[in-house]
Amino acid sequence: MRELLPQLEDNQGRPILDNVVDGIYGSRKTICLISRHYLESEWCSREIQLASFRLFDEKKDVLVLVFLEDIPACQLSPYHRMRQLVKKRTYLTWPKPGQDTRVFWCKLQQALERREDPDEDCTTLPLL
Repeated sequence: MRELLPQLEDNQGRPILDNVVDGIYGSRKTICLISRHYLESEWCSREIQLASFRLFDEKKDVLVLVFLEDIPACQLSPYHRMRQLVKKRTYLTWPKPGQDTRVFWCKLQQALERREDPDEDCTTLPLL
């Protein structure tokens, strides 16, 4: 990565972080699929930081957190903003093996369709 990344960014195009920022700010909503591996990734950590910055800056319901596995609150402690979101907002969890996924997909669709009210504060907007 130390050699490949600079070569690609310097010679071929834009830095990855610029693409991530453009993707997050250019989208109506950002869905973050949270797993233990996601939390361990440097790039994923940056993505969730940027998405949460947009959420707090714009005060709009632009971030959907989907937990793919049970993650204890103590493992979220390094991710202060995510921990704040989980405390204040409803989030989705991926169904356990064998469970029906139809309710999950319905709730996700509702979250993606919800339009923001500019007069509402982001801490009072329920995800679902």
